[in-house]
Amino acid sequence: MERKLIGVDLGGTTIKFAILTDTGEVQQKWSVETNILDEGSHIVPDIVASINHHIDLYNMDKSQFIGIGMGTPGTVDRENGTVVGAYNLNWKTTQHVKADVEAGTGIKFTMDNDANVAGLGERWKGAGENGSDVSFVTLGTGIGGGLIADGQLLHGIAGAAGEIGHVTVEPNGYLCTCGKRGCLEQYASATGVVHVARDMAEEFSGDSELKRQTDDGQDITSKLVFDLAKSGDTLAVRVVDKVCYYLGLALGNLANTLNPESIVIGGGVSAAGDYLLKQVDHYFQEFAFTTVRNSTSLKLARLGNDAGVIGAASLALSFK
Repeated sequence: MERKLIGVDLGGTTIKFAILTDTGEVQQKWSVETNILDEGSHIVPDIVASINHHIDLYNMDKSQFIGIGMGTPGTVDRENGTVVGAYNLNWKTTQHVKADVEAGTGIKFTMDNDANVAGLGERWKGAGENGSDVSFVTLGTGIGGGLIADGQLLHGIAGAAGEIGHVTVEPNGYLCTCGKRGCLEQYASATGVVHVARDMAEEFSGDSELKRQTDDGQDITSKLVFDLAKSGDTLAVRVVDKVCYYLGLALGNLANTLNPESIVIGGGVSAAGDYLLKQVDHYFQEFAFTTVRNSTSLKLARLGNDAGVIGAASLALSFK
């Protein structure tokens, strides 16, 4: 009987699920809305019910499953299987996720932080090409990371390894939600790009569609900034250059510290594609020292929204 894995990617708006083979091939995928009402008390019961329902729907047997792996926001205690501080899920107190899921499904369960898990997915079946040293950076509303060294995820003493978004790139710069100033997240996340664009638009006096839309109070997005830059808008080009400078600086220092085989860039901002990659790489070459420059490469993520469920499922391979 072919052994299978279940991957769960828990987000603030949707919970994604997948059933995979133990070699990482996705066989079924589905999703449900995340119900964060009543302090997020419906989330784990919904996960349990959805898994049980789909195992029945596909006429499968629970004995076929090696385990369930899940990526979640918040601070994860992997040993005890608990999560705390996942505020976008309305989880204010410690959640005993592992105990509840195992009791509800009868299948072994493990979990890790969502950015770590996406990194595992890209490393296993995506741009990381199953390398033993891969760093993953996700540029979304914030900036997260997953660091894999010698085939193992790095967690750090308090589980904060890979918090690339809080690397300081501009001392005394923008105030970050973490309470610190000048974090990469404030310059190169989707919200950071918009912040940089608005500030630069105030000082810009030339002809620019980006300046016109900003001055008119229109809704500015990082996608708009990159699209306008690609079409040659003078201000947008300058904004993108500044964003890529900060990213290149942070990734150069990351590579100087870890010297991974590859740094994989994912998340919504990475949809700008090669246009983003080439400019970040330009500054990366400037800030990485020779040995690192010649051995570490920057790549775009390949798995898109599937990185989370695939990486989560790979956690369950520890039960084999």
